Amino acid sequence: MNTYLVSVIENVKKKYAHEPEFVQTVEEVFTSLEPVIDKHPEYEKVDLLGRMVEPERMFTFRVCWEDDQGQWHTNTGWRCQFNGALGPYKGGIRFQANVYPGIIKFLGFEQIFKNSLTGLPIGGGKGGADFDPAGKSEAEIMRFCQAYMQALYRYIGPDIDVPAGDMGVGGREIGYLFGEYRRLKGAWENGVLTGKGFASGGSRIRPEATGFGAVYYLENVLRHEGEEIAGKTIACAGFGNVTWGICRKARELGAKVVTLSGPDGYIYDADGVVTDEKIAYLVEMRASGRNRVQDYADRFGVPFYPGEKPWGVKADVMMPSAMQNDVHMESARRIAANHVKYYIEVANMPTTNDALKFLMEQPGMIVAPSKAVNAGGVATSALEMAQNSERLVWTAEEVDRQLHQIMDTIYQMSVEAAREYGLGYNLVAGANIAGFKRVAEAMMEQGVF
Repeated sequence: MNTYLVSVIENVKKKYAHEPEFVQTVEEVFTSLEPVIDKHPEYEKVDLLGRMVEPERMFTFRVCWEDDQGQWHTNTGWRCQFNGALGPYKGGIRFQANVYPGIIKFLGFEQIFKNSLTGLPIGGGKGGADFDPAGKSEAEIMRFCQAYMQALYRYIGPDIDVPAGDMGVGGREIGYLFGEYRRLKGAWENGVLTGKGFASGGSRIRPEATGFGAVYYLENVLRHEGEEIAGKTIACAGFGNVTWGICRKARELGAKVVTLSGPDGYIYDADGVVTDEKIAYLVEMRASGRNRVQDYADRFGVPFYPGEKPWGVKADVMMPSAMQNDVHMESARRIAANHVKYYIEVANMPTTNDALKFLMEQPGMIVAPSKAVNAGGVATSALEMAQNSERLVWTAEEVDRQLHQIMDTIYQMSVEAAREYGLGYNLVAGANIAGFKRVAEAMMEQGVF
């Protein structure tokens, strides 16, 4: 491997050994870039890769909030403004108890290349807090969101940094965050946050956009293989917005999702999550705050497998769509043993590096990376920014049309980038290279800082 590339990766491993998720994603992206780095020796002279793995800025702040009993609590918040070479920093806010700087940095680093792939003028960033919304009342969540924004509002803006939602932060939380931002600024800068409700300037189909986009990407892969999506069975994880969107779009196109999962296990629905009642129940499950997929099994009389993950089921397509590092080597071996042809990552880095490498080596298996597959969410966020800046409201059909076109373009860019560097039909390497090239070009144009 290129000596400069190796030195940067080894330095990251040594310096950030305490942040394994960040190390993992840097290694996954950069190991695909060797042919590009070989072709551009000028990158080493300006230490382009060394600069790319260090956030432009990252800050920590205290978040103090009061519970319903009058007791005060203190959590930690973070915002990583990782790379703004292409535009204002753009990336979600995650509220989960396990959030720490390594999670924020890994998500922010992935966001750089995901946003680049959309072709839209947005940089990469991420944020969050070690706050667990589970079990909190509506009023407690509102007070936490308000306290979080009181610490953050000075550092964001439509042309600076535009946060969105992520795990633990949905439309409700974005609404509270935007309301507090508006109160503090005394201005209707609705372009400062995306994922807002429609009444507050949000875009049509934003909640389901990541899932819709993932299915559009899958359609491209199937078309390459001379197949159609109609009749396909899909194994998903989670039951949040992303999986809900996949279920809706898959049904519309004649496919069916047969698994859902949660912290308690997974369900298998042989008939598919295809009826209006079943799909609507996912929204009800998410809103309940119980975080139990068993509720679906109890409601619809399907098998529930406690404490297990769905990666041993037989399905045409695997779409891990819950969280990072959800698929380890043991699960990867079960997927391969079932002769699954299509492994389409949807969640951010859902596969460990060793498992991803193993799956990519399986004869006949096609692997697509999350940074390309799940880019539909941030693409639609950028479309929301465009609508906000122009004071326009697009129809759901118009947003969906543009989303579909963006996902088709992302797929084609990945295919072409891999072929340009003699890597064949390698969607993982192609996405990494295509995303990297655009950021690298902008950074070279703007000088060293």
